[in-house]
Amino acid sequence: MLSIIQAAGWPIWPLVACSILALALVIERFIALQTARVAPPKLLDEAISVSSVSLPGPDVVAQLAQNSAQGEVLATGLRALNSNPRCTETDLRAAMEGAGRVVAHRLEKYLSALATIASAAPLLGLLGTVIGMIEIFGSQSPGSVSGGGNPAQLAHGISVALYNTAFGLIVAIPSLIFWRYFRARVDAYLLTLELSAEQFLRHLLRMQKK
Repeated sequence: MLSIIQAAGWPIWPLVACSILALALVIERFIALQTARVAPPKLLDEAISVSSVSLPGPDVVAQLAQNSAQGEVLATGLRALNSNPRCTETDLRAAMEGAGRVVAHRLEKYLSALATIASAAPLLGLLGTVIGMIEIFGSQSPGSVSGGGNPAQLAHGISVALYNTAFGLIVAIPSLIFWRYFRARVDAYLLTLELSAEQFLRHLLRMQKK
């Protein structure tokens, strides 16, 4: 691999940097978007069960908020009622929607960077290709026999062009696949959070009327 990078010349180094960054972003998103960190399956039922008799205290609410992204949204509703027992439905909904927007922004973190790498990598590969072609034409000297130029420079220029094109695609294709995967995963999480927040809001309104 090192010999290929050396043969490709300096234009491949930005692609190497993009590949390292893309790998780091993919690993980070895999860790951050685990179901247990975002929307544990039984958390909503547990939150409703805990608050079915009376509103839980600040310690329980704090534990809920630290549990996951979904817990953060649900805990916001509990905090709103604890601070103002006569909180209207509009205010309660606004508080939970605000927390939901913060969570959504956190879930979408780094996805734009991954999409940028997927878009920029083929262009960087094309840049390396153009530079390689320039080297090819530069190796053609008018005074050479049969216009053949320097064979070593000609081969080097071709290798620069082909290596950079291939490496640009190697970086771009997985980055695009993972971006689409994480995008779909985030959309599914956001739908789950929206539905659970609406269900928990109805539960809090029923508790408020007791």
